[in-house]
Parts: sequence; structure tokens; C-alpha cells
Amino acid sequence: MRSSFKRLRGALVGASAALLLAACAQPWQNVPPGADASVLTARLGPPREVYDLPNGGKRLMWPTQPLGEFTTAADVDASGKVVTVRQVLDENEFYKAQIGVWTKKDVLVNFGRPVETSYFPLMKREVWTYRYMEANIWYMMYSFYFDDQDIVRLTQKTPDPLHDPDRRNMF
Repeated sequence: MRSSFKRLRGALVGASAALLLAACAQPWQNVPPGADASVLTARLGPPREVYDLPNGGKRLMWPTQPLGEFTTAADVDASGKVVTVRQVLDENEFYKAQIGVWTKKDVLVNFGRPVETSYFPLMKREVWTYRYMEANIWYMMYSFYFDDQDIVRLTQKTPDPLHDPDRRNMF
């Protein structure tokens, strides 16, 4: 009897979790390729950042920085039709950055404005940092280190101190 109850309870918990995840679908997730970009702006409002793409299209961005961990990016072709929509502050997106190849402009167009910038004079490196969620569990920071020619020379990920209970009183 107890074992049947445990199985039933486990099934109910699993079904509840699936329903909660489905209810958390983001407004942009149901915008199909080929839709007019006005569908996105109707759902998300005007983009906060817009960048030109090499093919004549635009990248529209809706960041939640400085305290949020998500940036929705939509690539729109020259005729105003949606090509792709995705969340770009993600480790798989960050890993696309090519050390020694990407520039500040590449990072800006791919991830938007950073949450913070700093300069380390001894290293001679400018650093741009982004907040993100890794695996939808861990609050993290991802940093790009640029040399004096604005080329990415190093990347680094670290825990986000904003969400560290041991360090909350430090800020």
C-alpha cells in the first residue's frame, strides 16, 4: 500500500512539474520563423538594443540586465521577417565566441551590452561581464577579456556574487 502511494505521489509531482514548466513558456517561444517582427514587438515591446547583421538584417534584443540573467534575441531579415528567436545569455551561446578572432563588436552583437565593464591595467585587458543562468540552476557571470586591439583573448565564468548567500552582506 505504501509503495503504491509513493508511486502515485511521484507521478503527481512529476506531472505538476511538467505543467509548471509548460506554464513558464516565454512569450517569444511561440513566434515561428517567417512571422513578421511586429509580432515580437507586440509581445515584448520595442527592443532595447538593435544591431545590423552582415546579411542586411537586424538583431533585435530584449535584455533583462543588469539584474536579470536573460536576453531574448531575434534575427530579422531585410524584409522584417523573423529568422530565429532565442535566449543568448547561455553557456552554449557563449562557447561560440572564438578566442583570438572575435572582437568587441562581435560580442556586442551576439550578447548585447554587458552588465559591467572593467579594466585590469597590469593585464592590459578590458573585461565585459554578463549575468546568466547555467543549466537553469546556477547563477553565473561570464566574462570576455579584450586586448588593446579589442580582440577576445580570454573568457571566464564564475559564480554570481549577487546570489551568493555568504556574500550578500558585502554589497
